[in-house]
Formats: sequence, structure tokens, C-alpha cells
Amino acid sequence: MDTAVDAAISDRTRLDLQGDCGNCFGLCCVALPFAASSDFAADKAAGKPCTNLQQDFRCGIHTRLRDSGYSGCTVYDCFGAGQKVSQVTFGGRDWRSAPDTARQMFDVFPVVRQLHELLWYLAEALTLPAAGPLHAELRRVLDETERLAGQSPDALQDVDVAAHRQVVNVLLLRTSELVRAEAKDRSSEKPPRPAKGGRGKRGPKIRPGADLTRADLFGASLKGADLQGANLRGACLIAADLTGADLRTTDLIGVDFRDADLAGADLTGSFFLTQPQLNAAKGDAATKLPPSLTRPSHWAA
Repeated sequence: MDTAVDAAISDRTRLDLQGDCGNCFGLCCVALPFAASSDFAADKAAGKPCTNLQQDFRCGIHTRLRDSGYSGCTVYDCFGAGQKVSQVTFGGRDWRSAPDTARQMFDVFPVVRQLHELLWYLAEALTLPAAGPLHAELRRVLDETERLAGQSPDALQDVDVAAHRQVVNVLLLRTSELVRAEAKDRSSEKPPRPAKGGRGKRGPKIRPGADLTRADLFGASLKGADLQGANLRGACLIAADLTGADLRTTDLIGVDFRDADLAGADLTGSFFLTQPQLNAAKGDAATKLPPSLTRPSHWAA
């Protein structure tokens, strides 16, 4: 195992997974549908350009999306799929000047986006020392995921993303177990504390290293909770109070953080956390983040 090589692979991969709107043909503004709600001010069908999309493929209200009722746009991240499909898969031909490409371009965009999200997790797993025994396998699956994402439009339409996600998920679960086991060995035993659900029910007892996979913690009061090493995969934490919570070395893959309050929370060392999750949450200048992620501009100063 060469940790320097793994780190270099991870850094290169993550750089490619940064969205670059200047090299994209506004694909998220066209290919994806949305419905009028608290996140979007109007309905839009899949394949129909948003009314705010300009001729140069830029958003006409980008600097005031939240004030204009389009907060849903501010939490979206394509993981670099937009520029990949625009400039690589379709070789720089845009759907306006080459309308015959439009349908297929819009079809493969979400496929590449899903594969790129998997690449994000695999690249992060390669940075985790505790997952060292899995690094060779992680590199192999990362290479295969990159191969799938780099195929022709016709081949991308035939990719079974769900099947590949299962392969990746097995590795990510094993990675999580290794990382959290190491964290548990370092932590001292602490008594559990109950989490109070937002609908008047008492949630599961919380202790460091707890398994809260897909737990319903909607509106839960977890202020100052010690969640070190917990497994929160797929948990619902919508509108939860996590102010001052300790989320170090916590598995946060798929956690729904919409309107959750992370003010003063410590997320350093948490893993499988993505920028869209943070963008959907609330936080402040005291929230501690992993170095690979950016503090959302709408968070309190």
C-alpha cells in the first residue's frame, strides 16, 4: 500500500469532481425537473430549459437565487458531471447548436452525475488511514467507475448504475466499519442520552459509536450531543438541532441535513459528507468542517 499514491489519486479525482459551470451547457438547468415548492418558485419539466437560463448557458439570477425562491438550486452539486458530459462525452457540442444531441445529452447527464458522486466517496475512502487494508480494492473500483463515466453516450445509457452502486456500497460499508472501529477504540465509554423527536416521540438513545442507520431524527434535539464514531448513514435529520454537536469520525453518507442547525458543530474527521448536504443545512462561522468542503455562503457569519 502506497499512501502517497493513494493521496495523489484522491486529490486528482476530487479536483475533477468540482463543478465548473463555465464549461457546462447549463445541463442541470435543462435536464432535471423541479416542482413549485419551498425550494423552487415554479414548475419545470425535464428537458425544458429553466426560464432563468441565458443564451450563454449562465443563470440570470445566480447571485440572488435564494431571494428569488430558488434555494433548491443553491444546494445542488453535479460533482463535475456537467462539464464532463458537455466537453468530453459530447466533445463540446452544445444542445442548442446541435439539437439532435439534446435528448441523449440530457439522458446521460444524471448517469454521469451518479457515477461521479460514487467517485467522490471512493476518493475520500482512499484518504482514510484506517481503511488501508481496503485501498487496493478501492483503487480498482475507482478505476472501474472512472471507466464507466468516460464511455460514449450510447454506452452510458446502458450502464446499470444501481448494480454498480451496490458494488461500491459494500466497499464503503467496510470502510466505515474500519474507521469507526478505530474511533471507538479511542473513545471512552459515556452514558447514552435520549434524542427527542420533533413529533413528540423519543428517539433512540445516543452514545458515541451508535448505529443510527436510517434513523428518523426529524426535528430531534441533539444540541451538544456526542456522536463521535456514530453510523448515521441515510438518517433523517431534517430541522434537527445539532448545535455544538460532536460529529467527528461519523459516517454521514446520505444524511438528510435539510434545515438542520449545525452552528458550532464539529464535523472535522466526519466522512462521506458532501457539499450538497452542507448547502442544505444551517451553520455559522464556528462550525468546523472537513478541509475538502466549503462553508456555504448563506451560513451565518
